[in-house]
Amino acid sequence: MRLFYNLIIIIIIILSPLIIFYRILKKKENPKRFLEKFGFLKKDRKKGKLIWFHCSSVGEFLSIVPLIEKLENDKNIKNILLSTSTLSSSKIFSTFKFKKTIHQFYPIDNQFIINRFLDHWRPSSVFFIESEIWPEMIKSLKKRKINIYLLNARISKNSFKKWKYFKGIATEIFKDYDFIFPQNKETLNYLKYFKVKNMKILGNLKFSETNKINKTRYLYKNFNKRKIFCAASTHPNEEEIISNIYLRLKKNISNLITIIIPRHIERTKKIVEMLNSKNLDYVLHSEKRRLTNKTDVYLVDTYGESKVFYAMSKVVFLGGSLVPRGGQNPLEPIRYGCYIVHGKHTFNFTEIYDMLKKKKLSYEANNFLKLKKIIYSLFIEKNNNKKEIRNFKKIGKNILEKNYKEIRVLI
Repeated sequence: MRLFYNLIIIIIIILSPLIIFYRILKKKENPKRFLEKFGFLKKDRKKGKLIWFHCSSVGEFLSIVPLIEKLENDKNIKNILLSTSTLSSSKIFSTFKFKKTIHQFYPIDNQFIINRFLDHWRPSSVFFIESEIWPEMIKSLKKRKINIYLLNARISKNSFKKWKYFKGIATEIFKDYDFIFPQNKETLNYLKYFKVKNMKILGNLKFSETNKINKTRYLYKNFNKRKIFCAASTHPNEEEIISNIYLRLKKNISNLITIIIPRHIERTKKIVEMLNSKNLDYVLHSEKRRLTNKTDVYLVDTYGESKVFYAMSKVVFLGGSLVPRGGQNPLEPIRYGCYIVHGKHTFNFTEIYDMLKKKKLSYEANNFLKLKKIIYSLFIEKNNNKKEIRNFKKIGKNILEKNYKEIRVLI
C-alpha cells in the first residue's frame, strides 16, 4: 500500500509542470512561491528552537491563530513555522502581523522533497492540525526523533468509514503520533477503534478567537444607517440564490444591503456577471467606492476581512451549506453578535450547529422560501443573544488556555 501511495506521488511530481501551470492560470497557485512545495526554500531559519504547525487551509489556520498569538507573546519561544497548502490561506496569513512566525507552503509528500524541507527548518516539535495525515512526512519525522502531535484532531463519520477499509495502515500511522488531542468525543471514539492510547480532549479550538480586528472607519461610515445582510464563504450557485432572496426582501425591508463574501475570490468575475444579469447595483470592496442609496450588493473581493463585516451585520448566511460542501465554521460571526442562517449541508460542523440550534442562534432552511422567511423574521423581530455570546467567549478562552498550557509542557 505504501509503495502504491509513493507511486501516485511520483506520477503527480512528473505531471506537476502541467498541474502547476493550470493552477496558476486559475489563480490557485502563487507563481513566485510554488517551488516551496518542491523543497526549494528561500526564507532563512533563525537560530534557536523552532516549533512547526501545519494546517491544510483557511479554516484550520484561523482556528490556531489565537494560539499562535499567545505563543508569540511567550519570550521563551523564538521561532514558529506555519505551513499551509492553499493560496487563500497564505493570503490570509499575510494580513496578520506576526513577528516570530514564518509561512511556508507544505511540501509534496515525497521522501527526497521532505528531507530538503526538514534539513532546512529542523523543527523540534510538529503539530498537525485537525485531519492532516501525511504518511511519508510522519515516517521521516519519526526517523529523526522529532515529536509529532495531532492537535484539534477531527475524524468525520465519512472519513472513518474510509479509514476502516485500511485499519492496519491507519493503526500504524496513528501509532507514530506521540500524542493526539481530539476536538470531540466522536473523534476520540473513532481513534480508539484504531488502538490509539495517548489521547486527551482539550476542546475544539474553533471556539477560541483572535482579538485583532482591523476596524476601517470609512467602511463603518459607508454602511451607516443601512440594514446589513451578510452572506459569507459562499460557493457557486449560492450567490445567485442569495441575490434572488435580496430582491424579494428589499421590497419589505427598507434600506437593506447585502454583503457577499465568496469563499474563493477568484470567482469574483463570475459573480459580477451574475449580478449584472439581475440588474443589481454593486460595489467591489477593492475599489473603495462610496455606497449610494441605490447600492444593492457590496462584494468583498479580498481575503481576511470577514470579521469587519460580521461586526456590522445582524444576520449572516454561511455558505457551503446550500450546496453539499459541509458548511463553514459559524462561531466567528456568532462572537460578533450575528444570527446564523444556513442550508442543510453542515456535516463539517455537526456538533457546533446542533448546539447553536438549541440556543436559537442558528436556523436551518431546506429551501429558498424557508430561507427568505427566516432571514426576514430575524430582521423584523427584536432578539437579544448577548448572554449566549458571552458564554461562548468564556468557553473559547478556557479551550485556548488548556491548549496553550499543554503545548508549553510538550515543547
